[in-house]
Amino acid sequence: MQSLRARIRAGETIVGTFIKTPAPHVVELLGLGGLDFAVADREHAPIGIEALDMLVATARGVGLPLLVRIPSNEPVSIASSLDVGAEGVLVPHVRNVDEAMAIVKAAKYAAGERGFSPSARAGLYGTDDPAAYRKRADDGSVLMVQIEDAEALDHLDAIASIPEIDALFIGPADLALSLGCGPTDAALADAIDRIAAAGRRHSKPVAIFVGRSDQIAACTAKGISIFVCGSDQSMILAGARQIKAAANGPEPKG
Repeated sequence: MQSLRARIRAGETIVGTFIKTPAPHVVELLGLGGLDFAVADREHAPIGIEALDMLVATARGVGLPLLVRIPSNEPVSIASSLDVGAEGVLVPHVRNVDEAMAIVKAAKYAAGERGFSPSARAGLYGTDDPAAYRKRADDGSVLMVQIEDAEALDHLDAIASIPEIDALFIGPADLALSLGCGPTDAALADAIDRIAAAGRRHSKPVAIFVGRSDQIAACTAKGISIFVCGSDQSMILAGARQIKAAANGPEPKG
């Protein structure tokens, strides 16, 4: 079976969701549901490193590649997420090439700055050959950078040209906020088109968050191939509302 990174780089259309609830059972269910990947959201959800450790262990058990949206782009947040065995990281608010390169240096052993310890889960608790582990970690770890600031739009080509960056991830909500526009304004649509175009110029896959699955087709037409659709919370909420609506029946006609 191809790794998630290999599938991303091959341009496959893949879909996942955010995990907001620090419960291994949620990861298990999503894995059994057949998603291509999931993203544990440490930026906007109460997921600490101890909870993440359990989420990653469960994800590996059901064959669900688990990325981590880290709370900041500090090297320790990146390295600790990878040490516990996450498949990769999604880094918020990457504005320029210097910030993107700092992520590479924090994540890839070959860059020479990531602290090395094979004793964590990623190194099979010290049972793997150290050199083999370093190569496997660098070859397999996914690095996605979130483009969600107006400033980043002026640096798209430089960011997209970094070989170790696997995908540009569009964060529509924060990008709209940074642009000072609404979610349906032309300025946001234009920015999304610019990011997608940069991806095409550099053969760099582009990812995006969508709130609903019916939004995927329009994004695919732009060349976007990676989708984070909603979250575990939105799935539960939608399911509860559907059950309630079915029980209540149609609204009476006045």
